[in-house]
Amino acid sequence: MTKRNNMKAKKVLFITQEITPYVPKSPSSITGRELPQYIQEKGHEIRTFMPKWGIINERRNQLHEVIRLSGMNLIIDDTDHPLIIKVASIQSARMQVYFIDNDDYFLHRQMVADEEGQEYEDNDERAIFYARGVLETVKKLRWCPEVVHCHDWISTFAALYIKKAYNDEPSFRDSKVIYSSYGNGFQRPLEPGLGARAMLKGLEQKDLDLLNDTKSCLEMEKMAIAYSDGFIMQSENCNPELAEYARSLNVPVLPYQADATAFKEACNGFYDEVWSAGKE
Repeated sequence: MTKRNNMKAKKVLFITQEITPYVPKSPSSITGRELPQYIQEKGHEIRTFMPKWGIINERRNQLHEVIRLSGMNLIIDDTDHPLIIKVASIQSARMQVYFIDNDDYFLHRQMVADEEGQEYEDNDERAIFYARGVLETVKKLRWCPEVVHCHDWISTFAALYIKKAYNDEPSFRDSKVIYSSYGNGFQRPLEPGLGARAMLKGLEQKDLDLLNDTKSCLEMEKMAIAYSDGFIMQSENCNPELAEYARSLNVPVLPYQADATAFKEACNGFYDEVWSAGKE
């Protein structure tokens, strides 16, 4: 069919960095909470993920492990890391949230830096584990999102893996990826050898070259854009350099809007625009 109104995305996967009330309010956590609910109320089917940061109180927020989804080991840089999946519900939004957990990357650890403000040296590995954990879990759920909306630096590897390592998987074969930046990444330079740490079957030499040239969080975000089908400036603090980079690659850009309701509606329309691009 060629009619525009038949080209709307119906299933949207949110790979978020933070969601209130599980973590304190911030532009990212408020969007993580409100945008999926808004999209669901517009008639879309959604799935929502976030890391199980060490600051999350499991008992108060009623998290529980999903045994049938847990138990896999993900190998990063020749080391096995167990993947643990937990879930909780935001009753007022009728929304379920899946949490990606691992003792090495998230237990007793905050988002970007420790209690003394020292940024974690393995933030890139944490992002690699998170992206792979989400994608493997969606595979197990046998769910096929048309749009995958990735939020913030922790989700930066998802687009790369969807386009290169999971592109033949039924869950992601037809997915379009959108990346949102908030301008709140980390400053610590990446350790050399990112290509080896992020290596996965399906990645080509040009992908590894791009990874090995990635030296900072900003460049991680550029890498995400390079493999995405759309880019959203999700905050007024978003680095304008990212929008310029997206436009240089002919990646559609949705600029930030201060009106929260209008911006959510704009995101909804952007999903359909990206999903329908090139389809007949």
